[in-house]
Amino acid sequence: MAKSSADDAELRRACAAAVAASGARGEEVYFSIRVAKGRGIFEKLGRLAKPRVLALTVKQSTKGEAAKAFLRVLKYSSGAVLEPAKLYKLKHLTKVEVISNDPSGCTFVLGFDNLRSQSVAPPQWTMRNIDDRNRLLFCILNICKEILSYLPKVVGIDLVELALWAKENIPTPDNQPSTQNGQEKSVATQTERKVTVTVENDLVSQAKDDEEDMEALLDTYVMGIGEADAFSERLKQELVALEAANVYQLLESEPLIEEVLQGLDAASATVDDMDEWLRIFNLKLRHMREDIASIESRNNGLEMQSVNNKGLVEELEKLLERLRIPPEFAASLTGGSFEESRMLKNVEACEWLAGAIRSLEVPNLDACYVNMRAVREKRAELEKLKTTFVKRASDFLRNYFSSLVDFMISDKSYFSQRGQLKRPDHADLRYKCRTYARLLQHLKSLDKGCLGPLRNAYCHSLNLLLRREAREFANELRASTKAPKNPAVWLEGSNNAGQNGSSADTSTVSDAYSRMLTIFIPLLVDESSFFAHFMCFEVPALVPVGASSVNKSRSGGNDPDDDLSLMDPDGNDIKPDNTSVELGTLNDALQELLDGIQEDFYAVVDWAYKIDPLRCISMHGITERYLSSQKADAAGFVRKLLHDLESRISVQFSRFIDEACHQIERNERNVRQTGILAYIPRFAVLASRMEQYIQGQSRDLIDKAYTKLVSTMFATLDKIAHSDPKTADIVLIENYAAFQNSLYELANVVPTLAKFYHEASESYEQACTRHISSLIYLQFERLFQFSRKVDELTYTIAAEEIPFQLGLSKTDLRRVLKSSLSGIDKSIIAMYRRLQKTLTSDELFPSLWDKCKKEFLDKYESFVQMVTRIYGNESIMSVAEMKDILDKI
Repeated sequence: MAKSSADDAELRRACAAAVAASGARGEEVYFSIRVAKGRGIFEKLGRLAKPRVLALTVKQSTKGEAAKAFLRVLKYSSGAVLEPAKLYKLKHLTKVEVISNDPSGCTFVLGFDNLRSQSVAPPQWTMRNIDDRNRLLFCILNICKEILSYLPKVVGIDLVELALWAKENIPTPDNQPSTQNGQEKSVATQTERKVTVTVENDLVSQAKDDEEDMEALLDTYVMGIGEADAFSERLKQELVALEAANVYQLLESEPLIEEVLQGLDAASATVDDMDEWLRIFNLKLRHMREDIASIESRNNGLEMQSVNNKGLVEELEKLLERLRIPPEFAASLTGGSFEESRMLKNVEACEWLAGAIRSLEVPNLDACYVNMRAVREKRAELEKLKTTFVKRASDFLRNYFSSLVDFMISDKSYFSQRGQLKRPDHADLRYKCRTYARLLQHLKSLDKGCLGPLRNAYCHSLNLLLRREAREFANELRASTKAPKNPAVWLEGSNNAGQNGSSADTSTVSDAYSRMLTIFIPLLVDESSFFAHFMCFEVPALVPVGASSVNKSRSGGNDPDDDLSLMDPDGNDIKPDNTSVELGTLNDALQELLDGIQEDFYAVVDWAYKIDPLRCISMHGITERYLSSQKADAAGFVRKLLHDLESRISVQFSRFIDEACHQIERNERNVRQTGILAYIPRFAVLASRMEQYIQGQSRDLIDKAYTKLVSTMFATLDKIAHSDPKTADIVLIENYAAFQNSLYELANVVPTLAKFYHEASESYEQACTRHISSLIYLQFERLFQFSRKVDELTYTIAAEEIPFQLGLSKTDLRRVLKSSLSGIDKSIIAMYRRLQKTLTSDELFPSLWDKCKKEFLDKYESFVQMVTRIYGNESIMSVAEMKDILDKI
């Protein structure tokens, strides 16, 4: 047999070193061998693993623990040194299978039970030859038998052949060491040999047992194993003799068989008789069972009929109870009175009627009873009762609402009178109406269509009362308010008219408007809320959070409208839905309820506008404040009324602004105007008064007015100024200066006015520049005209050639200097007086003269620089000398 790598001591030492390096303590290398190739988890990747070394290691037991055996897979590192690659515990080995597809027989698979739950292929190895394969498998089986006390399942190889191979190829264990220094034979080798002998004996013992059984069988016959034909012939003879003996025995027992047959015939006759009797008895029993079943069936039917009849009687009694109409309820529904003392009985009758109608409908009534004639007739009778009662109640309530309002309108003490403003009080009206609130709820449950005419009747009656109260209150409010008789006139007429308009106190006008809203807006909201609940609209609460209630204060904190909460016919509160479809119907009804009252509010607004148009600002702020407090969805008409009032006030104020702009534009048609225009200082007074009247959120209204007024003022000023070109700049200078002086303080706090203030400042500076330049050129025309000609030529010819041009020679320069600067003092004094003469405001002259001197010095300095650059060292008065002359004047 060729030498195997299993006998390589160097390989075993390398394996031991690799196992020790891996940190395993107490493990001894029992067996090591090289494999040709292996395939495990790399099978899925489609590539073969590199050659490996398989080592069987044993960890001896310590402290009572059992010995452990491992199969280690070692691989070669880059430095050709063995290192651990994978570890298998042999206690999990369940199957050893030699692959039949491999013709060489060198490939086998080891099955471990702990790999079944994992998606990992079992390890497969290919040895170099059959001897290496047998050596490795035999060693594995030895360890499993001796150390683990069990043998795994072996597939694809005969154990007897394996045992015979081991007996021939593995030497018998030697108890004596082969050398005197037993250091070269390791303890592991001795252990291997001992285990090998034990397993070999176990495998061979199975074959020996079969041989011994065969030998015992052959020893019973005294013949050699070579006489097989004689042995076979003898066995046949013995078989024939045995069969003959059985036939003879049967013939000798014939009398006994006859007796047995006679007994069997007698038993058969007895059985036939018994079968006949049993058929007769079965027939009789069957007839008896049929009779008994018939009797039981009839009894069950009678019992069921009795139970059904009893149940039917009970159901009919219940149905008759439902169909019965109590006489007291019938009397209340058909002809009872609707007085306050009988309302409780009427409400009880309504509740019974609604419940009776519902009880005759599915699912309260079984569907089989719905089409019964008695039920249909009773339902028709109840519907007739319902129609009669709803008609009677609707007629009564319509007349009742009308009579209540007519009584209040006929009594003048309910309204404001001359010298006495009276707050409308509807506490008694609501108290009387509240008596019939439950009745309206039941009417709605009986017939929703009946509420439409009732709501219209209530709205029509209460609308008359509210309009009368608002008209009387507004008339008395205007009559009792002390206000200036002559309306204020702004931006037109004499100064006295403007002063009278600005000094008159018109605060009572806006106070009257505020009082009108304070009295009637909460009243209208309360009426809307009461109407929504009283007329059974399924909408959220209408009164905003924090709204005052006169009735609540009178009741000591108890809500008087508690009995107006929506209820179903069973007395349960109905929770309103915020998205109720009745919200639109409610707003339409509120429009009918409160329509027309806005005219009295408009009358107060128009009256206040005629007295003082600027009071529109205060009224606009008051209206916005009330509008922001109305959050309830169902108070739609009140919000609409406030929006209309706000629009009306804005229209009136816009009308005032348009008239003021028209007054400003009429100044343009005057023949000639000089000095400060009249509307400049009046606008400052107007703006101061407008800022005093701002309340709430009226800033946008005022800013739009400022924009329109100031834009008109500036446009008109520009037209007036350009009507006379000689005085255009003077008019602009004086008026823009007056505008800035009059609005300086307001411009610091009002952003819109600050924007126009800066615009006026820019226009003022431009006008000053134009006017001063015209004065300078008028007085020193030749001097600066000469300078302008030189500057124009510098763009076309060289500076050295300019003195040789016609009219620009040095001689011409000396003539210009002599004519312009010879009497410079007189010229400057003349310019000073001309500037002073053109201005009508002495306050502006000092600042304008300073601007004039600065502008003249700048122009003269430019002239001196031009002369020096073009004409060399030509003699000319210096800038410092010119400044001294100007300072002396």
